Parts: sequence; structure tokens; C-alpha cells
Amino acid sequence: MRRLAYEASDCGLLSADLAAGIRRVKGVKKLGVRLGNWLTPEQANSLWQAPDPSKLRGKRDRSLLAVLAACGLRRHEIAELTIGHLQQREGHWAFVDLAGKGGHIRTIPVPDWVYSATSDWMLAAGIQTGKLFRKVNSAGKPWGEGVTEKLVWHVVKEFAKRIGHERLAPQDLGRTCARLCRTAGGELEQIQFLLGHVSIQTTERYLGCVQRIAAAVNDQIGIGPTS
Repeated sequence: MRRLAYEASDCGLLSADLAAGIRRVKGVKKLGVRLGNWLTPEQANSLWQAPDPSKLRGKRDRSLLAVLAACGLRRHEIAELTIGHLQQREGHWAFVDLAGKGGHIRTIPVPDWVYSATSDWMLAAGIQTGKLFRKVNSAGKPWGEGVTEKLVWHVVKEFAKRIGHERLAPQDLGRTCARLCRTAGGELEQIQFLLGHVSIQTTERYLGCVQRIAAAVNDQIGIGPTS
């Protein structure tokens, strides 16, 4: 029921307060911890740089993987990205007014290195209007009007296997983005905005946080008696 409440809240079918109330209802105690798939910065770097940049398909896949890992987009959001979404806001590149899960509209900052990889793909493919990502045929030429969610899935699985992470899925790159942002000092609310979560509890689950007693967060908060 708690998982259903999370999904309903993300889709805008349930208020965040009500979902949080359902979350507080205790369930049957479980032993062990469910492990998610998160990449380290080194592994994430290896993943997005795995495609061959000398080939058009490699340029596309590099850009696609970079956007997934650094911007936290979902598969259907990747498939719906257009050239028009990529704009500058406050001197920073961003995907503007992107419709995400549940129809929620958000603007996603794009790091400079992700913009560079995406520009390389757009220039090489000659894309000026329409969908940002396109299929690439056996002759190395772009074709069609976009890509499917299935193609995004296969790109992730192909290069995840190359770096030794066969169980990695596109959603795991969203989790990776969330955790790396948090590790870099990002505020929880800002990560929530980035990923487009209605409920902060969903963001917390993406982070996969566990409490560390030995390095307690309240040990060094700057208050207490002076020696």
C-alpha cells in the first residue's frame, strides 16, 4: 500500500500529505535491506564515455547516457525531448518546460559537459528542429522522427554490460543522479525539483539513504559547551 501511495502521489492522484500519512502506517517487520543500483562517479563516467565518439551512433548514445545520468530524466522524457526544450535560463543551459511523470512540468538544469556532448550529437546529425534524439541506421545516418523508450532501455543495457553492470536499468541512472547530487552537497528539495518528484519521500527512496551512527550528522553542528 505504501508503494501504491508513492506512485499515486507522483502521478498527482494523491496529495503529498495523505501519501505521507499512509507511509507512517507500520507494516510487517522485514529483515535485511533492499539494495538498489547506484553508480559511483567513476562508474558513471565510464558508462557515458563507453560509446565510440568517432561514430554518429556513439555520439548519440554518449549524449543520451549523459542526460540520463546527470539530469535524472526518465525514459519517456528522453523520447519526448525536442530541440525547443534546450534553452538558456539565468546563464545556464536547461531543458525547459518538460512534461514529466503525471504531466508535471519542470525545468532541468543541464551541466556544461552534458550540453557539449549533446551539441556534438546535434551538429554531427544535422538536427535543427524536432526531437532531440533520433535513430541511426546501419549506414550511420540519422532517420525517423525520434526514439522509443525501448531504444533508450537497450542503450543503457548495452553499455552497462560493457562496464560490468548488467543489472543496471535507466531508472538506476536517476537514482545515481540523486545520490551524486546529494553527495556533492545538493539540498534535498533541489534534488526533488530536479527529478520531478511530488513527494519528498520518493526522493529519499531514490537516494537510498541509511543512517550512519558512527559518523552522526549531529556531532559537528557547531553548538555545545566550549572546552
